[in-house]
Amino acid sequence: EVQLVESGGDLVQAGGSLRLSCAASGFTFADYAIGWFRQAPGGERRAVSCAHVDHLYAYYVDSVKGRFTISADNAKNTVYLQMDSLKPEDTAVYYCTAIQREWCRTVVEGLNHGMEYWGKGTLVIVSS
Repeated sequence: EVQLVESGGDLVQAGGSLRLSCAASGFTFADYAIGWFRQAPGGERRAVSCAHVDHLYAYYVDSVKGRFTISADNAKNTVYLQMDSLKPEDTAVYYCTAIQREWCRTVVEGLNHGMEYWGKGTLVIVSS
């Protein structure tokens, strides 16, 4: 059974940090890129970042560049999203997704294609 399980969401003050985790199972981890999306209340689900887990080349949307960082523990089939200098506008449910490798960059550019598996999300609330 394919599973992506996010964790680490919490309530944090603006300027604070959180680290989200995405634990994957049931598929070959290295065959995919792993992306992070977020959906703010009343908003659409949008890509935040994507990385090829074997060499960790990562892409980020402009709004999180310099603040968010993807890392991976391939031995644990887990991808992390370190989020620093959090802002109230980062408040959202964060989802991880396994993406066909060739679509990793274009997903971050806004073309939603190639996502095969999704987690159920973890809630991040940033208070001002």
